[in-house]
Amino acid sequence: MSTVLNNLNNDTICAIATAMSDAGIGIIRVSGKDAVSICNEIYISGSNKHDLFDHEANTIKYGYICDGENIVDEVMISYMKAPHSYTKEDVIEINSHGGMLIMNQILQLLLDHGCRLAEPGEFTKRAFLNGRIDLTKAEAIMDIISAQNNFALESSRRQLQGKISNKIKEIRKKILYQMAFIESALDDPENYDLDGFPDRLKEIIKPIISDIDRLVSTADEGKIRKDGIKTVIVGKPNAGKSSLLNALTGDERAIVTDIAGTTRDIIEETVRLGDIVLHVIDTAGIRNTDDVIEKIGVDKAKSKVEEADLVLYIMDSTSDTDDEDKEIISLCKDKKTIVLLNKNDLSDDIKITEDIVRMLFSCSSDEYLPVISTSMLKGQGIDELKDAVSKLFLNGDIVPKQEIYITNLRHKDLLRQAYDSLNLVIDSIDKNLSEDFFTVDLTNAYASLGEIIGEEVGDDLVEEIFSKFCMGK
Repeated sequence: MSTVLNNLNNDTICAIATAMSDAGIGIIRVSGKDAVSICNEIYISGSNKHDLFDHEANTIKYGYICDGENIVDEVMISYMKAPHSYTKEDVIEINSHGGMLIMNQILQLLLDHGCRLAEPGEFTKRAFLNGRIDLTKAEAIMDIISAQNNFALESSRRQLQGKISNKIKEIRKKILYQMAFIESALDDPENYDLDGFPDRLKEIIKPIISDIDRLVSTADEGKIRKDGIKTVIVGKPNAGKSSLLNALTGDERAIVTDIAGTTRDIIEETVRLGDIVLHVIDTAGIRNTDDVIEKIGVDKAKSKVEEADLVLYIMDSTSDTDDEDKEIISLCKDKKTIVLLNKNDLSDDIKITEDIVRMLFSCSSDEYLPVISTSMLKGQGIDELKDAVSKLFLNGDIVPKQEIYITNLRHKDLLRQAYDSLNLVIDSIDKNLSEDFFTVDLTNAYASLGEIIGEEVGDDLVEEIFSKFCMGK
């Protein structure tokens, strides 16, 4: 960790820790060496004394916040004494009534008496810089706050409990031992023998590479489970796109009519199929049109397909295919696509079948292209859609199978760097290069893994990570 990061700011900081809206209770958090003395200046107990210094740690005390002789609010104050607090500093939390006016008045009093307004994430940043948590745990705290589904919440909990950092530390310990052995052998060849060491090192490194590879392999699935799937609904006008969106949301979110071109703009909704999150975008029907406004909607639809993780291509199974279908299919090329053949309730009029769809997509017999017969009118096909999404993105496993999932892109990139460095060690061994080459790549792998947990990290990265936190956390 850099020298700058070790020079902690000695300011005492404060911020509103609860949501910036009126509520029953609000919390103002204070942290730093002067937290108790500053709060004591504006606090009086029920016995009309400024006696916070007599407040036993890890207890809650009743009293009032005052501006001179005027009572601002009736409060409960909790005191966490350093180092047994969230930041490892003295921490005071003022539980006031939750009106924004009251909380801002208390906050201003704290500022007037010597506190500084905390930056976003500064309390957690101090917890990291003071050594209470590592960087993966700090990131997990933010992920817990922003979790949108059970998987995101559970994986963040595991990360906060140290599942990822413990695994990283375990791998780093093995690498460090080999680095130390090489250095000792080069410094003291009489007592440390390197004969046969490269082959032994190779056998030690291989399972480490496999461990890292297993972690990296969870990243794509982890990101999908945590962040959801960017999904675009496409099709010709009146195929049933808006009806599909309404069926997924369980609400009449989009207008459904028999008039072609009704949807002209982009409609976005987040929906859940079990514990799978779809960020669904309903687009304008794709067709050739002279209507200027509709054409803009069609162009938007095409651009959204390019950005999508998943395309839901809904076709009117009672209509013949044409050049517009071919254009849509060309847009879906190289995209994970599910085809929904809508209006199966009109069985006497079916003109498009799964075989026809596979032929249009030029699918080989063993290529997976989900084609689902649906009736948006009757709500049929949603369960089959859920199964198809699971198979496309999660290998059919709705329930997560791994204990540890990598859900952070920063972690994934650094694991890849460590993976590549360790493979260079194997390559150097195979080429009979000297031990000096091993040390360089072992050191690089060790450093990359250290950056994940924050043991080797620069100021800019720390600032970037904590700037994403909310105020008061």
